[in-house]
Amino acid sequence: MRSCCMDKDSSTEVQDNVEASRFELNCGSGQIAFAPYRRKGSVLTVPYSEVPRALRGKGFGEKLILGLLAQARAEGLKVRPLCSFVDAVMRRHKEYFDLRA
Repeated sequence: MRSCCMDKDSSTEVQDNVEASRFELNCGSGQIAFAPYRRKGSVLTVPYSEVPRALRGKGFGEKLILGLLAQARAEGLKVRPLCSFVDAVMRRHKEYFDLRA
């Protein structure tokens, strides 16, 4: 797994689990938020994202997607957000809008 985004306030990192083709965020207590992807050439297609129900609304989903976007930028990739949440994060964070495929 590759780390792609370090949280300033803790040791929480977004990881690219290449073997599972998904980005993961350990939310503590063994709970994982994740966003699977399909990679074709230089485009990551993200069909959905998942945050454990008890942790929704606490910022884990946005942290996960921002880590995904940071990794995409570092690797020179574009992102096709099929997931409405990923799309919303990209719209809120204009600094990543140029990554849209």
